[in-house]
Amino acid sequence: MFESLWLIPLGFVAGVIGSIIGLGGGIVVVPVLTFLGVPHTISSSSSLFAAFSNSVASTVSYSKQKRVDYKTGLRLGLMSIPGTILGAVISAQATPDLFKILFAVVLIASCYYLFIKKNLDTKQGNLSKKMLVASSVISFFAGILSSFFGIGGGIIFVPLMMIGLGLLVKNATATSQLILMFSSASGMITHTLLGHADFEYALLLSIGAFAGGLLGARLSLEIKENRLRLLIVAVILIAAIKLILDSMGI
Repeated sequence: MFESLWLIPLGFVAGVIGSIIGLGGGIVVVPVLTFLGVPHTISSSSSLFAAFSNSVASTVSYSKQKRVDYKTGLRLGLMSIPGTILGAVISAQATPDLFKILFAVVLIASCYYLFIKKNLDTKQGNLSKKMLVASSVISFFAGILSSFFGIGGGIIFVPLMMIGLGLLVKNATATSQLILMFSSASGMITHTLLGHADFEYALLLSIGAFAGGLLGARLSLEIKENRLRLLIVAVILIAAIKLILDSMGI
């Protein structure tokens, strides 16, 4: 177990980033584990354990800051559960190369979200019945994405809450952590029942992610978001390019 202790700082870094930007730490954990040759089912399931730990810590902190929209978070979280079960089941059917390519696409999409996020802070809207139905359907597919890739689904939930439901960015990122409690919990349970879990990886990543979630929620009030966004985008793009090259055997 001692040779795997490096997973704690990995979980910590992922937890800090995931808590601040609301995307979940899977955008850090999964690429690293994939680069190291860890099977994608183990990478995804281990990441979901860390995402759950991170979301618990972050939600507690954000609740104290009164930034969580509980009604929206509970509704979207519950709607995502069926999707997370399906995502865990189909993840075992994907080949390693296909997984790398698909995950690279998800990473690039997350970069787009990070770029447009700053323009959405003052966007407000009303929750119509059509949007309510649409958000439920989107939550289902976000659940599939969450469990398949082990990223928690924040890449979909945060833009959905800002663009479609009119939440301010500070509330959307905080509420996303509440949603991730549901999506990551159901996903990690399903992965475990399917025999995908590596509990050593899961435990060590979760320890780091919990501490990272507490710190990230605190830093989110002080950190200059533009600089952090550029750094994260650069790292994510490098990871995406590396995944694509690996899948092509280059």
